[in-house]
Amino acid sequence: MDASSPKDLHYYEPRNGHGLKHDPFNAIIAPRPIGWISSRDGKGNVNLAPYSFFNGFCYHPPIIGFSSTSWKDSVANMQETGEFVWNLATMDLAQQMNATAAHVAREVSEFAIAGLTPAPCRIVKVPRVAESPVSFECKVAQIVQLQGADGTKANAWLTLGEVVAVHIDKTMIKDGVYQTALARPIVRAGRKGDYFVIRQDAMFEMTRPD
Repeated sequence: MDASSPKDLHYYEPRNGHGLKHDPFNAIIAPRPIGWISSRDGKGNVNLAPYSFFNGFCYHPPIIGFSSTSWKDSVANMQETGEFVWNLATMDLAQQMNATAAHVAREVSEFAIAGLTPAPCRIVKVPRVAESPVSFECKVAQIVQLQGADGTKANAWLTLGEVVAVHIDKTMIKDGVYQTALARPIVRAGRKGDYFVIRQDAMFEMTRPD
């Protein structure tokens, strides 16, 4: 098609519906890293759950964040204790990660359900996933209820945390450089169960003009 030719566009305004078989929003914004978040409440109950709205937001201080659609145990725990851990979800841990998405009672540990090992952290009192090659210990910076442009509150909460400690499997570091693809991280691709896996042969490099 000629670059000057108009595209045949599917147009919609979200408040009126998308008109497709499945909402394309989270398939368009893809891939997205997985917020595999461990937390604990004030009584010591531990929670581990994956969130598909997750990313990094700041270098200094290092800030990561995830959004929970509805007030879930993870957010409630963080409000109580002010701490959480992010764990890298990889191809080797895909099934275990998926198992932790199950809706269970607050006192039930998803670590046990998925057959994962809770490992102690250095600074926070929340366990990390021992099998994961990378974990970030975090202190809660903000919990923000999201809202629309008109100020209407959404049933979603954005939790932002400062990374205060990092654990990296040394086999993922070559010549002083962390190798992103070596761990084969998995990322969300939309719908209810679509994922990508990051592989070295799918990566390419571009030098920024500045």
